[in-house]
Amino acid sequence: MENVISYRLQIIAISIALLFMFFIFRLITRGKLREEYSIIWIVCTALLLLFAIWRNGLDIIAKLLGIYYAPSLIFLGAIFAIVIFLVHLSVVNSRQHKQIKDLTQEMALLKEKLDSFLKLNQNEK
Repeated sequence: MENVISYRLQIIAISIALLFMFFIFRLITRGKLREEYSIIWIVCTALLLLFAIWRNGLDIIAKLLGIYYAPSLIFLGAIFAIVIFLVHLSVVNSRQHKQIKDLTQEMALLKEKLDSFLKLNQNEK
């Protein structure tokens, strides 16, 4: 009976991972998720799918890394992935902030030139 429950749980985990992968691909094709961010989600989902299929994989990798409690490896990996993702988002945010500042300055210069041009045209009439 315990083995049947274990296989049901494995099938549910595989199904959820595949559905999530399908959802990510739909977001990409509709243009709602950029490719650079989708890679992270695809890799994470592929890892979940791998561990859902390879049931002893987490235990084996945890033992190789010297981790006593295998599920803590999931939390360690998740925390590491979140930190990397946050650093990436900070870099993107900083780059966009600089681009917005540059565009604002360029727009102000163009507006000043346009105002000067319009004043010259009004004075000539």
